[in-house]
Amino acid sequence: MPSSQDPIRIAGHSLAEIARLAAERRLPPVASWNPPHCGHSDMRIARDGSWYHQGEPIQREAMVRLFSTILRRESDGSHVLVTPAEKLTIDVELAPFVATAMTSEGSGHQRRIAFELNNGDPVLLGPGHPLRLEGEIPLLGVRDGLQASLARPVYYELAELALDEGGDPPGVWSDGCFFPLQSA
Repeated sequence: MPSSQDPIRIAGHSLAEIARLAAERRLPPVASWNPPHCGHSDMRIARDGSWYHQGEPIQREAMVRLFSTILRRESDGSHVLVTPAEKLTIDVELAPFVATAMTSEGSGHQRRIAFELNNGDPVLLGPGHPLRLEGEIPLLGVRDGLQASLARPVYYELAELALDEGGDPPGVWSDGCFFPLQSA
């Protein structure tokens, strides 16, 4: 199993430094692993991003970070934990990650926004990591179909940026892309 990586905290870092740290982060090549399905992992990721095993919360953050590196979303929308030797289903109530912090640089079309996920990974909002609304729920693209919901305070901070910009529809620019904050 891959080793756990330290979280990358976005506070106090420039967006350029966050982008560099994110690019240097190496994850296991789960997309290329195709072991047989071995059943259910008896694990669940709750709506708030908490991980559970056999109904009990997983308390060790390093263990959650480790499991998050071998998480994959299948083409049917289900989630699995995958290693070269086995694949196990994991239940996900909303999204496997939660954006718990946000930082922004610039304004208008020049703005760049980064989010910190509950597993310690940074995500830069942009063409490779879009934000979309599913009903009223904002979801951030993380990697390979995996998503993060935005914690309520983070969404309010993002909405404040959008309202300050005064666009119609309300939304934010990041990394050259516009992301509306209302459903179409």
